[in-house]
Amino acid sequence: MLLSSLRASFVEAFGTSPTAFSVAPGRVNLIGEHIDYLGGCVLPAAIDRQIRIACRPNGTDDVRIQSDHSGASPVSFPVTDDRVREGDESWINYPLGVLGEYRKDGVTCPGFDALISSNLPAGAGLSSSAALEAATALIVEWLSGEARSAAQRAALCRLAEHHYAGVPCGIMDQLVVCAAEEGHALRIDCETLETRPVGLPRGIVLVIANTGVQHALGDGEYRIRREQCAEAEQILGVASLCQASLEEIGKQESQLGELLTRRARHAVTELERVEDFILAMAANDSATTRRIMHEGHVSLRDDFEVSCPELDCLVEAAEEFGHGLWGARMTGGGFGGSTVNLIEAKQVAAFTAFLSEHFYVTFERKPDIFTAHPSPGAQIFPASAGDA
Repeated sequence: MLLSSLRASFVEAFGTSPTAFSVAPGRVNLIGEHIDYLGGCVLPAAIDRQIRIACRPNGTDDVRIQSDHSGASPVSFPVTDDRVREGDESWINYPLGVLGEYRKDGVTCPGFDALISSNLPAGAGLSSSAALEAATALIVEWLSGEARSAAQRAALCRLAEHHYAGVPCGIMDQLVVCAAEEGHALRIDCETLETRPVGLPRGIVLVIANTGVQHALGDGEYRIRREQCAEAEQILGVASLCQASLEEIGKQESQLGELLTRRARHAVTELERVEDFILAMAANDSATTRRIMHEGHVSLRDDFEVSCPELDCLVEAAEEFGHGLWGARMTGGGFGGSTVNLIEAKQVAAFTAFLSEHFYVTFERKPDIFTAHPSPGAQIFPASAGDA
């Protein structure tokens, strides 16, 4: 939805014009999956699918918030409300949690009206939750006059997801959504929160294929993986699996057992893949980037067990197509969601058609496939600035 349309919808919903627009992107992760909460280095990129929020202070102590997808009246709650929502209103926990964490950080926000619009599919592994959190955080800072750095904002949004949405996520999603740079992926050291933009090879396009299998990371499997990693760390005597080595894992295999050995092996090998992938991109070595992304997917499928048949089907199809492929794998927390593919621009049309047909033959439906551009992080600006 263009901002002019969002403005008109806001007027229809609240009877007055917005004063600001907050825009936050989704993200894909090129390599470095399930190691952000272990303090590892990762390589995500923000994309040009976004959550956009029109807002205006309303002169009360209440927040009135509405999604243009809900078709319902605005949800209203006191700006100091701490009650976690369930069922159809569970999506409110993301903005509610941001308000709560900023309040704990000493930021007082006045009541406001907000209308949310999105072309970022929820449950697709593209961090729609982090985008909603970041967009809300910028509104809180705008209305309160209390600005935070991108890293501080990401940390508060992460706490909101922990405490209100019940997902013990790492910092990757929130930090790339807040700090991404146009045209670049972002190398993030999840221990120090240091970031560095990394350019993609010329002529390479991001193609995202959404399986339509919605993941729900709060349902338990994500938390179980974190707990298994913590158990493996205790046995290995390390503060993080990213500090372990394959040699150490091999020596402790009998104590770890088969399951924890596989979980630990994924963490150690995935960390190595991140740096190797960055070097291969810098060298324009498509054979190596393709191999690394495939190995990452296999590790997520077999050692970490977070893939699903639909994701595997899309990755297998990408590998079968081959022409101009720089890599394909699942992206995000898994258990559904999307694959990310790096493909030469001249092959995009044929590649997309091949993936769609291959998926249809197996599942009798077509995936949602679209191209994406590495985009800047979340931003807020006056409504008078017009469409963006």
